[in-house]
Amino acid sequence: MSETKKLLKEAIEQKRKVLTVQESKKMLEEEGFPVNPTGFGQNLPEILTIAKKIGFPVAMKVSSEDIIHKSDVGGVVTGIRSESELEEQYEIMQQSISQKLPNAKIEGIIIEKMESGVELLIGSTLDPMFGPILAFGLGGIYVEILKDVVFRLIPIEPEDATEMLIEIKAAKILNGVRGQPPVDKKALVELLIKTSNFIANNPEIEELDLNPVFASEKGVSVVDARIILIDHE
Repeated sequence: MSETKKLLKEAIEQKRKVLTVQESKKMLEEEGFPVNPTGFGQNLPEILTIAKKIGFPVAMKVSSEDIIHKSDVGGVVTGIRSESELEEQYEIMQQSISQKLPNAKIEGIIIEKMESGVELLIGSTLDPMFGPILAFGLGGIYVEILKDVVFRLIPIEPEDATEMLIEIKAAKILNGVRGQPPVDKKALVELLIKTSNFIANNPEIEELDLNPVFASEKGVSVVDARIILIDHE
């Protein structure tokens, strides 16, 4: 049994519907997805050790099943460039979350290597009539505001992935704007196909959310991931 199937089986047996970010990224890494360097700590000394190992600058994110929109409660800090800045931002984050969501259960803190490029969304959802559907579009904070997303039924072919890159309203951004180089479209097509195959091979998954995925001329990097399983009860 693959590591992915083991993780899925374990979560189902525990009757857990939502995987943690670290579980999701570990699974994707096992499947060959381009996941950015990530670590997990439960206290400040652990977090500092991880950050030094990954190398500054880093991003810091709270890990909690009770917090869906981390940014809304101060649970995300990016561009941290030193140990002293990390210590300061850690304390600010703890205070912000305790004030806004005092009852939230905090598993720990995720430390990630900072990435740059165009923020994109790749995901899937399970339609009751058509089955799994692949989504692609602008990601980050723009996904809910601009809703620039296109869809395809899973599984997809390379031609489908190429068309998806062209069909979003912000397609010109991928070609490079204001002196920025074009993103690696070949890597994006490969990631869309890999996501389609991953969902097709794991019908236990109800929803997958890779957001943001950073795309640049150097390739693509999955920075955040969420996997929701089908309710087996």
